[in-house]
This record gives sequence, C-alpha cells and structure tokens, in this order.
Amino acid sequence: MKKDKIHSFYTKLEKQNPNPKGELHYVNHYTLLVAVVLSAQATDVGVNRATKPLFKVVKTPEKMVALGEAKLKDYVKSIGLYNSKAKNVIKLSHMLLDDFGGKIPQDRDELQKLPGVGRKTANVVLNIAFGHPTIAVDTHLFRLGNRTGMAPGKTPLEVEKKFEKVTPPEFMQHAHHWLILHGRYVCKARKPDCPACVVREECAFKAKTTLDG
Repeated sequence: MKKDKIHSFYTKLEKQNPNPKGELHYVNHYTLLVAVVLSAQATDVGVNRATKPLFKVVKTPEKMVALGEAKLKDYVKSIGLYNSKAKNVIKLSHMLLDDFGGKIPQDRDELQKLPGVGRKTANVVLNIAFGHPTIAVDTHLFRLGNRTGMAPGKTPLEVEKKFEKVTPPEFMQHAHHWLILHGRYVCKARKPDCPACVVREECAFKAKTTLDG
C-alpha cells in the first residue's frame, strides 16, 4: 500500500472514530495489566465478565497476593487457560512488589520479564497506560496487515515492524485501537464486511465481499 493510501486509510478511520478506546475494563494500570494477561486467547467480553467482581476487591498487587491463587481461580475460571493465567497473575504480582516497588514498569523489556507478559501484552499496556506509540499485533492486526497490503508479514513481529514503519507519526498513538476495532467488527476473518468498510477504496484485498455476498 502506497503512502498516500496509508494516510487516507488512517484519516478515514480517525474520522469514523476520533478517540478510540480499548474494550477491556480496568480501574488502574495494575488492573489493566491483569486484564490484558487474562485476555490471551479469550474475548474481551468474557474477561470483563470475570474481572468486574474481581476488580471490586482487588486493585493492587498487594491485594492480589493476599487473595491467593486458589481464590483468584474462582473469579477467573470462566476464562480459557485460567489455571496457568491465575498462576502467572500471582507470580507477576509478587515480582512487581519485589522488583518494581509495586509499580508497572514503563519499559517493554522490563514488562516482558513478568510471568505471562509477552511482547503483545507489553505493547498494549505501554500504549493504553502510558501513551507510548506501540502497535500490538494480535490475530486481527496480523490479518489486517496482510489482507489490506499495508503491513504484510509472516510473523506478528514482522507485521508489527511494518506497521510501525509505514504508519504516519500523527496516527501512531491510536493506530492499534483503530486497527483492532476495524478487524473485530468490519474486516472479520471469515467474511469481511467490505460494503460497510470506510477504507475499502484503500484496501488491496482482491476478494472483497459485496452486498450479495
């Protein structure tokens, strides 16, 4: 995708949604981190359902450690892979207290030292909590990068680097949210809703759907 089309692509997404927000619920930086860790291979809706009562009683790593792994599992057992996720949340809470004074580090390498935190999770936290211009590549962004022709790549990291390289600076802050929401609700995996897509003219996808299918 050429520069002028990329700029037009983001301009249209911005016009449609000037101030995009992530859909995970949280009350502070710590609960955001927990929510993102829990959201791996799970839906935001499912995570929100589980964390709503959890975050009423746990808002800090101290309180999470006090809650303990067994009780945490009771809150998150509706979420896929909840056993390993609960274990990681307790471990990362201990590490935050022991190594970071209970604060969420603002460095990607430091964040990735925490159990259950990969590059994608770190990028989401850095972007939402601290306003860093990061792009977290999940299945939606990976699909969009390749399908639209904006950031083709064989791995999430390759797609992330391409997005970072071609996204104009003025759009970097919200690029992650625009792309994930577009992938979740319009440019869907099985059948993209091309007739309702505001960037269909910029998109290089050859097999665009029509109103007739």
